[in-house]
Amino acid sequence: MNTRAFITGVSGTELNAAEREFIHAQRPWGFILFKRNIVTPQQVALLVQELRNAVGTPDAPVLIDQEGGRVQRLGPPHWPVYPPGALFGALYDIDRSLGLSAARLSARLIAADLGDLGINVDCLPLADVPVAGADAVIGNRAYGTEPEKVAAIARAVTEGLGQGGILPVLKHIPGHGRATADSHFGLPVVDTSKKDLERTDFAAFQPLADLPMAMTAHVVFSALDPVHPATTSATIIEQVIRGAIGFQGLLMSDDVSMNALAGSIAERTRAIFSAGCDMVLHCNGKLEEMREVAAETPELSGKALDRARRALTSRRVAQPLDRAAARADLDALISRAGTTGA
Repeated sequence: MNTRAFITGVSGTELNAAEREFIHAQRPWGFILFKRNIVTPQQVALLVQELRNAVGTPDAPVLIDQEGGRVQRLGPPHWPVYPPGALFGALYDIDRSLGLSAARLSARLIAADLGDLGINVDCLPLADVPVAGADAVIGNRAYGTEPEKVAAIARAVTEGLGQGGILPVLKHIPGHGRATADSHFGLPVVDTSKKDLERTDFAAFQPLADLPMAMTAHVVFSALDPVHPATTSATIIEQVIRGAIGFQGLLMSDDVSMNALAGSIAERTRAIFSAGCDMVLHCNGKLEEMREVAAETPELSGKALDRARRALTSRRVAQPLDRAAARADLDALISRAGTTGA
């Protein structure tokens, strides 16, 4: 039985009857968890299994945003605090190998946490390149302000996740670093020239074009498409994401319910598919919106199905890890940066 080309959140710490019926009937490709879904390790593991049982797919993708810093859905008291991306950049400036080692090790430890719960996809790494004056929504989540450095650290993060058997989602393609608004609340417009975008923002994503999955940016790049954000711009998806950047993996939207997008949820969903995204992401767990998304979502087929299959088959078996030793090594590396608040 084919699945549908959307990823959905759910409302709470366990499925209610209506959600279970919806998932069974509409067959989303995957799921995404947020803090509202998380209490204890045992509860999360049970929820993950419940989601897979409901859809009837034992290895259905279950995603989470577990970056470290202020974007960390799993946290104390049951899970460790991880450093923000900027700390890896600070270490990289001291010694390139230190920055890459810390990024790889942090991601490897995160992967171990996720693997314990049955979560198999992390919405990480970021390749956004922030600039002075941009909105703080990216801020210290970013690895730096130079494309080569950002790409190198993102690659190390990807390697750490892979060593732990976790698939990465590259975000926010083709770049959220220049946005002067938070796309959760409004539509950012970037008026930078195409030449400068290619030299900085897009350049950070090009070395990562082989990654299996990526998430779009709800950002208007006026030099390329003055009307539509990247998520709903056929021009940007074809010419930039698939073209100049060369990304050929599974392309999912950022959250369809974010206020950067215009129109009803159904209209947004149609626009996302029309522009060339393979998958719609819906996060807030509101069942009526979930139904709107499902009603406008096709079965996964053609190139989108091929990309989804390739993504899942690229997942590696987790390698053994001495967590105590790895955590001690990471703490030692963090101390070299001189601060945990980088």
